[in-house]
Amino acid sequence: MSAKRREGEIMTVQAIDKKSEAEAAFAGAFEAMKGKGAPALRQASWEFFTRKGLPTRRVEAWHYTDLRASLRTVAPLGAPGAITLPPTTLGRVRLVVADGAFRPELSDVASLPAGVELSSLADVLAKEDASVLTALGLPENAGADAVVALNAALMQDGVILCIAPATDVAKTIEILLLSTGGEAVSSFTRSLVIVGDGAKAKIVETSLALTPSGAQENHVLAFAIGAGAEVEHIADIGPQSEAAIRLFSLLVTAQAKASFKSLGFVEGGGLVRRQIFARLAGEEASVALDGISLLGGKDHADTTLVVEHAAAHCQSRERFRSVLDGQSTGVFQGKVVVRPGAQKTDGSMQSRALLLSENATMNNKPELEIFADDVVCGHGATCGRLDADQLFYLVARGLPKHEAEALLIEGFAGEIVEALGEEAVRDIYFERIRSWLGKRGGAK
Repeated sequence: MSAKRREGEIMTVQAIDKKSEAEAAFAGAFEAMKGKGAPALRQASWEFFTRKGLPTRRVEAWHYTDLRASLRTVAPLGAPGAITLPPTTLGRVRLVVADGAFRPELSDVASLPAGVELSSLADVLAKEDASVLTALGLPENAGADAVVALNAALMQDGVILCIAPATDVAKTIEILLLSTGGEAVSSFTRSLVIVGDGAKAKIVETSLALTPSGAQENHVLAFAIGAGAEVEHIADIGPQSEAAIRLFSLLVTAQAKASFKSLGFVEGGGLVRRQIFARLAGEEASVALDGISLLGGKDHADTTLVVEHAAAHCQSRERFRSVLDGQSTGVFQGKVVVRPGAQKTDGSMQSRALLLSENATMNNKPELEIFADDVVCGHGATCGRLDADQLFYLVARGLPKHEAEALLIEGFAGEIVEALGEEAVRDIYFERIRSWLGKRGGAK
C-alpha cells in the first residue's frame, strides 16, 4: 500500500498492483510461447489475464477456491520424453497428449474412423488457420475467466478433431492427458472437437499421472456442435499428488437440436477445479451434465458451471454427487442463465453431497438468472451424512458396518453411473468407486 498526504488533508490510501511470484513467472512463460503461432489470440488473451490476474476469493466464481493463494510458484513447462503407456480399454482410439505435447507416435492415428480429421494444435497454430482459430477463441460466456484466458496465451499443444456432417463415429475417441514424471512440470493444452451437422461421436477426456507429482495443469477442451449432432463425453480425472494443481475447462456451444451429454468423474488428488461453460445457441438444443467427486485426505475439488440458454425450447439437466472423507473440501457452483427470448426453457440443477467425516467440508451455490417469462427452471442442493436408519437396517441383517457403509455410498454415487449407456463403461466406473471405497477402509 502507498499513501500521500499534504498538510491539512485527509490521508488517502492507494493500492499498488503487485504481481505474485506465480504471475511474474507466467510472464516469462508467455515470452517463450508468444512466437508459437496465433500471436493476436495469444496477445489479447495475455492482456486480459494480466488485467485480471490469478483468481482470488474476491472473484465470485472463485470464492471457494483461492487460486492465487494456492499457486505460489510455477513449475517449468513440460517437455516430451520416453513414455510407457498403460493399456487402453474398450477398444478406444487413443490420442496422447503428454506433458503438454501431442505424441502422434504413441497415438492410434491410423485407427481413426472415416469422417474424422485429426490435426495437432501446434500445427494449426503454425498455419494460422483462421476458421479454427476463431473456434479456439474465448466463447462469450467464458470470456471473463482468467484461467481460460491464461490457457489461450500459453497453449502448447493439443488435438483438433473435425467430424464430418452426418458421420456416425462408431469408436470412442479418447484424449489422454498424461503427466509423466516424478518432477513437477506445467502444461497448457487446448483441444477442439468440431462436430458437423447430424454427426454422432463419443469423446473421453482422461487425465492420468504415471507418477504422482506436484504437476500444474491447465487444460481446455472445446466442443463446437453442429445442428442435430449428438455428442457423449466423459471427463475422467484420476488421482494425483496432494501437491498437484489441475484446472480443467470444458467449453460447449450447441446449435439447433444438438445434444451434449457429459459425465465428470473426479477422484481427488490435490486441488482440482473443473469448470464448464455451455451455451445452447440454437432452438431445441439440450445439455445433460453429470458429475461424481470422490474426495479424501486434504483433496479440494471444485466444480463450477455456467449454462447459458440463448435460444428458445432448450433443455438443460445438471446432476452432481460428491462423497467427502478426511479433511477434504468440495465445491459446487452452478449457474443457469436464461437470456431474453429464450422462451420455453426447461432447466433443472441438483447437487447432493455425502459427508463421511466430521472434518470434511462441502460448499454449494446454485443460481438462476432468468430474463424470459415462459420458463420452467429449478435447482436444489443437499448435504448430509449416511442415513442412520438404512445403515442400521443393513447391519441388523448381518453385514459388517464398513460393508454396509460401502454399499450405501456406492448406491449414492452409482445413481450417476447408471445413466451411462454402455454396460462395459458402467462396470468400469462402479469398479473405480469400489476401489476408492476399499482404500478408505470403511468409516470408523
